[in-house]
Amino acid sequence: MPQPVRDRFDDVPRTSGRVGAHRAEAPGMNGWIVLLWSFVAALVLIVAGIFVALLMMGRITLFPAAEDAVVPTPEPTGVVDTTYSVLILNATPEEGLDVQLRESLINAQWPDDLINYGAAGQQDFPDTTVYYVSEADELAAIGLAGLIGGAQVEQSDFYADPNNPDQRQLVVVIGLDRSTTAPDAEETPAE
Repeated sequence: MPQPVRDRFDDVPRTSGRVGAHRAEAPGMNGWIVLLWSFVAALVLIVAGIFVALLMMGRITLFPAAEDAVVPTPEPTGVVDTTYSVLILNATPEEGLDVQLRESLINAQWPDDLINYGAAGQQDFPDTTVYYVSEADELAAIGLAGLIGGAQVEQSDFYADPNNPDQRQLVVVIGLDRSTTAPDAEETPAE
């Protein structure tokens, strides 16, 4: 057998302690790191797949269109102005509702000499309503409607005094919504 040729590696001193293969990283950790990265990649792919599926079904919109802003219209709150004269008409078959409403206005500090009351020409008026003549009187009518516990408010010159057009007057017509008795039904003749 021939003798091997000597090279530079044959002259390495024996005191270094290294013999044979080089040292490598701990071989047991590579498997856990690969497994961890596999789970992370699978999770990212699942989340991306769910997102794309929801996007394609229309359940998610990336760039939603701007919705028109709904601006609420303020409702006039009304002003309780006790300088107005008030006419209270009872348009129900129940007697005394006009007197009760007059007393409640007097208890609310309305001057009693500005309050007139009486029966209306009909007894089947459906809803209690506060009538006012000019637009300048609207807030006072709304305030009076709130003071009496809520009522409809309408502008009408039906109750305006033609002899005194500058009179500041509100008219409250008490309707069946405030009555505890129903109007008598008219009898129809039998044929």
